[in-house]
Amino acid sequence: MPTATPRPPADPKATTEARSLLASIYATSRAGEILSGQHNTPRELSSYSDQARDITGRYPTVWGQDFGFAADGDQDGISYRAAVVDEALEQHAAGSVITLMWHAVRPTEEEPVTFDGSICRGRLDADDWEALLTPGTEVHQRWTRQVDVVAAYLARLRDAGIPVLWRPYHEMNGDWFWWGGRGGRRGYAALYRQLHTRLVDVHGLHNLVWVWNANAPREDPDDFAAGYADFYPGHDIVDVLAADVYHDDYRQSHHDQLRELAEGRPIALGEVGTLPTSQVLDRQPGWAWFMTWTNFLTEGNEASAVRALFDDPRVRHRA
Repeated sequence: MPTATPRPPADPKATTEARSLLASIYATSRAGEILSGQHNTPRELSSYSDQARDITGRYPTVWGQDFGFAADGDQDGISYRAAVVDEALEQHAAGSVITLMWHAVRPTEEEPVTFDGSICRGRLDADDWEALLTPGTEVHQRWTRQVDVVAAYLARLRDAGIPVLWRPYHEMNGDWFWWGGRGGRRGYAALYRQLHTRLVDVHGLHNLVWVWNANAPREDPDDFAAGYADFYPGHDIVDVLAADVYHDDYRQSHHDQLRELAEGRPIALGEVGTLPTSQVLDRQPGWAWFMTWTNFLTEGNEASAVRALFDDPRVRHRA
């Protein structure tokens, strides 16, 4: 089975800080270690990371956040974006690794939106999908404007010298998000490439370490997630491959198939519900970090299990 073989970032113009972050991820993986992580909601900023510290006495290394989509006051409100960036500046200064994502609105509508019926289960028909990928169309122009808003926030971090593990359009091999369930070169892969071009070539966001984040494959017809390969956009624009694992479903294939697809690049647990145990880490040594999803920290895990994982000597926390 291939191991994480250090290589330069996919972006040849990557900043010194982005290169250093990626090198540290490689080093962690090669050492058989794993970084602790915790996701937070825009409104709550760092409250779940703080809660992990309160439970374990250690602060998670990876601090996760979202640019959101919802109305003011909602936990995913777009009005909190500036505060999220301010908090990222403080977290980085304290030693955290920053990872950001974006539950992007459908490019057929304007922000803010609700989660159900828009972000989730809000499909684009074939014509709208083709329009999204075609410059000059109304759908493409709206998508460009929405991306440019988020790019301005990422630029604040670039200008501050802060690298970001950037994991856009996640869980694409499931069909629950509007960007998901479309395999092949003109499917999801084309959208990921389009975003990469816009952020890197147009906005010069060379501080991004690009994380392609699928869902662990599932066979349940009511909650199906396909295999990884048909949704992968290519090594030339991906630095790290990640999988989301919920329902305590740490099948060995989730690890092994992703590691095979990575061909020596690092792999990570982009989101988890139930935390992996030390026994899981024994069998699956390739994961470079895990990130617990918001309130799953306490609603999906006993405090004793959280402490046990954080006490594992392979798990690295923020200094």
